[in-house]
Amino acid sequence: MNKEQQFQVKINELRALAKEQNMRVSTSQIEELFSEIGMPKELLGPVYDYLKAKNIAIDDEIIDTDAIMDEEDRNYLDLYLCELGELNEYTEGEKEAFYISAMAGHKESQKRVIEVMLPQVIDIAKLYLNQGVSIEDLIGEGNVALTMGVGMLGALESASEVPEALASMIMNAMEQIIAVEDDARSADKKVVDKVNKVADAASELAEALGRKVTVDELVAETGFSKKSIEDAVRFSGSKIEDIENGQRL
Repeated sequence: MNKEQQFQVKINELRALAKEQNMRVSTSQIEELFSEIGMPKELLGPVYDYLKAKNIAIDDEIIDTDAIMDEEDRNYLDLYLCELGELNEYTEGEKEAFYISAMAGHKESQKRVIEVMLPQVIDIAKLYLNQGVSIEDLIGEGNVALTMGVGMLGALESASEVPEALASMIMNAMEQIIAVEDDARSADKKVVDKVNKVADAASELAEALGRKVTVDELVAETGFSKKSIEDAVRFSGSKIEDIENGQRL
């Protein structure tokens, strides 16, 4: 395993640790993790930048999620809270009774558990702000995970495990939608890069020839495969100006 791969493994371990600790890690935990791959604390700047981008708090740091929320997310959250209205408040004893009954498959108690956990869905969604997914979508995914999760509580051994188990399911759902969006953005970037590379190569060759170029000429000159060029032309909507129009692609 090379250094880059070792670094990524430690980043993944750090993120998993932060998740277990409600999106918080300590400086000593960071330094200990990366010392295992021989990375001194003086070179941990990129790690701290990563944690900041992921809204992961360090030591006693307080992240003001309301301050980093954009206007669109804030407006949605205000409306959503109004729609929720006044949620019922339950004592710890009542919550425990709901958890026990929900674990036994009691449908009405499962509904009460959902009600108890709805505010936590919002709190968890705030931990994932500014990562490419709106708070509306985060809450939506979290609520789906919560609704499905209450039907899976029978595998737990104790009622005390219920809140943590459901919170973990909610976080997993939110992280999954963020990962999907990351993959989509990465794919979009690859498409844009391909189009730009072909367009730049076509522009250079057209300037040298004093006219628009054909796909075959571009293949011969650049070493790009014909398929790559045709894909780039298609992705651009046939708007690469220096490639002849009217060709059958």
